[in-house]
Amino acid sequence: MLIQTRKMEVDIFIPCFVDQIYPNVGFNMIKVLQKVGCKVNYNPNQTCCGQPAYNAGYFNEATEVAEKFLNDFTTKSKYIVSPSASCVGMICNGYGNFFNTSLLSNQYVDVKSKIHEFSDFLVNILGVEKISDSKLYGTATYHDSCAALRECNIKMEPRILLNNVEGLQLVEMEETDQCCGFGGTFAVKFEAISVGMTELKLEKAMAVEPDFIISTDSSCLLQYQTVMNKKGIDIKTMHLADVLASGW
Repeated sequence: MLIQTRKMEVDIFIPCFVDQIYPNVGFNMIKVLQKVGCKVNYNPNQTCCGQPAYNAGYFNEATEVAEKFLNDFTTKSKYIVSPSASCVGMICNGYGNFFNTSLLSNQYVDVKSKIHEFSDFLVNILGVEKISDSKLYGTATYHDSCAALRECNIKMEPRILLNNVEGLQLVEMEETDQCCGFGGTFAVKFEAISVGMTELKLEKAMAVEPDFIISTDSSCLLQYQTVMNKKGIDIKTMHLADVLASGW
């Protein structure tokens, strides 16, 4: 059921990936947060968490971007919410390599204590397990992103929310925790391996005959959708925020 919450003020972090390619994910997250009683703040100075540079080995550049992030999110709000487990994982774990012993260590500890992935925030902070009026008809399977599962310990939260969407049947694929093959620059530098991993994962997904593949991470969904488009596979990818904002 939907547990009524008091009015809560939150800041949102919209990753560069969402901002540039999937802006509706950000808008739908805001829509859902407002529906459950949150006052949403957005700092337009925000850009990137620094993960692309970090994963590519450009640690000095990544540190500069991370410092900007900390300064952009030095906030009085109690919580920061993001629709990307990958970025939340970077901030909570990767930033420790930059700031644990730096002058910004206190800012880092403060931001780390506040930031949550979207489904984690809804279920574990607000106690929300159902978004009233959410409707999506069809069969879906859920993809556990590596970051959500291994860095943020998120597994049941999105499933709880999806199981309470009217009309949606959630069917688990085998080896749902297997990587989709994206991995940022990995997909560019090692295209053949990356696509091969996606094809293996798609075999598992297609076995349950879904209408939708759903995840907390748009980057994983882009990987799926790109390969499916090339192969003519008619399955739609959807971010969790898009699903929860459907039907109302």
